[in-house]
Amino acid sequence: MAVEEDVAQEYVPQQKKKEPSELEKRRKKIEPGSLMKAEMRPGGGDVRPSEGDQAIYHCTVRTLDGVVVESTRSDNGGKGIPLRHVLGKSKMLIGVIEGLTTMLKGEVAMFKMKPSMHYGEANCPIFPPSGFPKDDELHFEIEMIEFSKVKVVSEDLGIIKKVIDDGQGWESPREPYEVKARISAKTGDGKVILAHTHGEPYFFTFGKSEVPKGLEMGMGTMAREEKAIIYVTGQYLTQSPLLSTIEGLDEVHFEVELVHFIQVRDMLGDGRLIKRRLRDGKGEFPMDCPLHDSVLRVHYKAMLLNDKKTVFYDTSVNNAGQPLEFSSGEGLVPEGFEMSVRLMLPGELALVTCPPDYAYDKFPRPTDVPEGAYVQWEIELLGFEMPQDWTGMDFQSIMDDAEKIRSIGNRLFKEGKFELAKAKYEKVLREFNHVNPQDDEEGKVFLNTRNLLHLNVAACYLKMKECRKSIEACNKVLDASPAHAKALYRRGMAYMEAGDFDEAKNDFVMMAKVDKSSESDSNAALQKLKQTKQEVDRRAKKTIQRAL
Repeated sequence: MAVEEDVAQEYVPQQKKKEPSELEKRRKKIEPGSLMKAEMRPGGGDVRPSEGDQAIYHCTVRTLDGVVVESTRSDNGGKGIPLRHVLGKSKMLIGVIEGLTTMLKGEVAMFKMKPSMHYGEANCPIFPPSGFPKDDELHFEIEMIEFSKVKVVSEDLGIIKKVIDDGQGWESPREPYEVKARISAKTGDGKVILAHTHGEPYFFTFGKSEVPKGLEMGMGTMAREEKAIIYVTGQYLTQSPLLSTIEGLDEVHFEVELVHFIQVRDMLGDGRLIKRRLRDGKGEFPMDCPLHDSVLRVHYKAMLLNDKKTVFYDTSVNNAGQPLEFSSGEGLVPEGFEMSVRLMLPGELALVTCPPDYAYDKFPRPTDVPEGAYVQWEIELLGFEMPQDWTGMDFQSIMDDAEKIRSIGNRLFKEGKFELAKAKYEKVLREFNHVNPQDDEEGKVFLNTRNLLHLNVAACYLKMKECRKSIEACNKVLDASPAHAKALYRRGMAYMEAGDFDEAKNDFVMMAKVDKSSESDSNAALQKLKQTKQEVDRRAKKTIQRAL
C-alpha cells in the first residue's frame, strides 16, 4: 500500500511580467497576408538588422498600378537623401520596420502592404503626408544601403554615433578639455562640405561653441584615437568657426578621428584655478590619484603669470635637483598646488594656473612674488605613499599613530587653518569606527581619545562660526560621558556664541557641579556670558530706539 507524504512546497516568488514594448504591441496586431515581400536584387552576407540598429535605406512608394506616391530618390522626385532610422527607437511605419528586418545589406525588395501596415494602421505614430492614399494597398520599394550598431547620443535621435575604429582608454573629452581631431563632413546626399583630414588636426576647446553643438555632444562620447561617424540633424547644427554655413542643412554626417585631447580641469568652477594635463600618468583616474592624505614627491617649476613667464623657483635648480617631498593635508604648500596634485596620476605632468588667493597671498610668499600675483606651476608627480593602514596593528601602535595625526591637527589649529585641522581630527574619528579595544583599560584610553577628538572638532567649528555643528560635536562627547566638564564648557561657549544664553548658563553651572576643580573656569564663563548678554541687550535697545 503506497504511503503519501506531505511535501512542503518551497515558495517561489512570482516574477512580475515585463510589460511589452509599444513595438511588440503593434506586432501582435499584424494580420497574416498584410505584408508580402518580393526580392528584386539580392544582398550580401547573412546578417540582418535588429532592434537598436541604425538602417540607412532608400524608399519609393507606388500605387499598385505603378504611380509614384513619394520617394527619397531624385529620379522619382525626391531629394536624393536616403532615410536613416534606428529600429525600435525611431517613429516608423510598422510595415517598413518588419520589412527592413528581413533584408541584407545591398538588397532591393518590393513590399506589398495593406493599409494596416502603413499609414492606415490604427494609432499610427506618424502622420501621412498631405494627399497620401493611406487607405490603399501600396508597394514600398526599399533598397537597404547599410545598417549598423550605433550609440544614441540624444534622446530625440538628433545625434547618433557609429563607431568605425575603437579608441584607447576610458576617458572622453568634456568642458573645458582641449581637443585635436580630424573632421570631415557631408550632407545627407553625400556632398562634401568640410574636409579637415590632412595636415594639422583641428584644435578647439570643449564648451566654447567652436564646433556645432551636435558634433561636440557626439565627440563627448569618444575615446582617444577613436574614429566614428556622427550623424547630426538640423536642430543641433549651431554655427561655429568649424562650420559657419548651416542654412538649408537638414542633416550633416561628420566623420571624426579624435587624435588627442588634453584634460583641463576648472578646479574652482569659476575659471581661475585651471589644471592642464601635459602628459598622461600611469593608472586609472581617479582611483590611482593621491586623493587621501599622503606623502607626495614632486618636481615643479614656479612662474609668474607675466609676459616673460619669470621663473622664481625650480626644484631641479633651487633644491639641488631633488624633488619636493611633503605631506598633503597639512597646509605645507599653497592650497591651489595641493588641490591640483591630489588629482594627478603618478608620472603625470601638469600645468596649473592659480589665482593669488589660492597661491601665495595666503601662504608664505617668496620674495620674488608680488602681492596679488597669479602664478603657474609646472608639476610632475613622481609618486606618493599612502598613510599607514591600521589593519593588523596592535592597539598601542594605533593610538600612537592617532596621536601623531592629532598633533598635526593641533599645529594646524594654532596656525589658524581650522578646516585642515578639522579634517585631521575627523580622519582619526572615521578610522576609530574600525578599532575595537580588547579590555577595560584599552576601552578607557580609547574613549578619552575619542572624546578629545570630538572636542577638537567642536573647537574648529566654533572658530569657523558654525555654532550648531560645534554643539553637535560636544553632544557626541556628552552622550558617552555626561559629566565631561570640558565638553560642557565648550558646548556652553558655542551656545553663547549662538545667542542661546539660557542653554549656555545651564552648561556653565553644570560644569562646576560635575567637576569642582573647574569652578573658577565656570565662574569666568558665567561672567563673560553676563557681559555678552548685556552687550546684546544694549545693541537691541539701541536698534529699537532708532526705529522709533
